[in-house]
Amino acid sequence: MFFTGRFVRSLDEKHRLAIPKSLRDSLGKQAERPLFVAPGLDGALAIYREEGFARLVERLQTGPPTASEVRDYSRLFFSQAASARIDSQGRLRLPMELVSWAKLENEVVLLGVQDRMEIWRPDVWAAYVNERQERYDQIAEAAFGQSPPPTK
Repeated sequence: MFFTGRFVRSLDEKHRLAIPKSLRDSLGKQAERPLFVAPGLDGALAIYREEGFARLVERLQTGPPTASEVRDYSRLFFSQAASARIDSQGRLRLPMELVSWAKLENEVVLLGVQDRMEIWRPDVWAAYVNERQERYDQIAEAAFGQSPPPTK
């Protein structure tokens, strides 16, 4: 199943995040298996299922190991990624290093984004949406491989 939705959540003093039931349901049987929390893009954290994380590994392995970007990204990404489990109360404990990396505080925005969840600072998420919402149609066309219409 895919992850969808936007949820405003609080982090407790132990950096635990309550995962909404709809997202836990999307995990299915994997809710009992480890998830992987890692640096995401645009300042967010990413949470992957085990198979999604494995796909990332495979994709990076297809890149040339001599390419400096492949080495740099692999080092930065995998050295900060951590395994985590959802506890019996539906909470996921985020590693302190990643909370600091994303500059998260008490309130966060949790997104369902296809094969992963993302955790954003509310102000960073709001700025991201404000910058892109007006171009939604053009972004959609580019994402689906169509060139945007000429601007007038």
